[in-house]
Amino acid sequence: MDTCRESTGDARFGSSTRSLLVLMAIGAVAILAVARSLEPDPSGYGTHRQLGLPRCHFLWVTGTPCPTCGMTTAFAWFVRGGVERSFRANPAGLFLASGSLVLIPWLLAGAILGRPVGFRSLERPLIGFAALTIALSLVSWTIRLSLHYL
Repeated sequence: MDTCRESTGDARFGSSTRSLLVLMAIGAVAILAVARSLEPDPSGYGTHRQLGLPRCHFLWVTGTPCPTCGMTTAFAWFVRGGVERSFRANPAGLFLASGSLVLIPWLLAGAILGRPVGFRSLERPLIGFAALTIALSLVSWTIRLSLHYL
């Protein structure tokens, strides 16, 4: 298996894992670049429509935005330095966008060094980042629903 091998007690990445880390970093850069090319929707959500994507079916059916409504708008505001507006569009989107800036050099450092930086494995920080983003999406959505902020 090329992903990791034990040598003197620490994990080392094989070439396929290193390549995957570089691709993930490039993907994060691409997402931020696309966000920069979009004009944030003034309503706080709907920016994704500029990409040719359909409207949110949850919003269409229920009349209430879903937990991810405003995510693209949050990214579009974040890359313009509009942190407050990014937060208002979707707090989890702000977290995910700012986390991407941290992930890019971390992924590249792992690819260059051939080992996880600051962790024993890749799984814990990446799964933790994803879980925290999902939890933040659901918590902020619940709060916004209860405050009738949506």
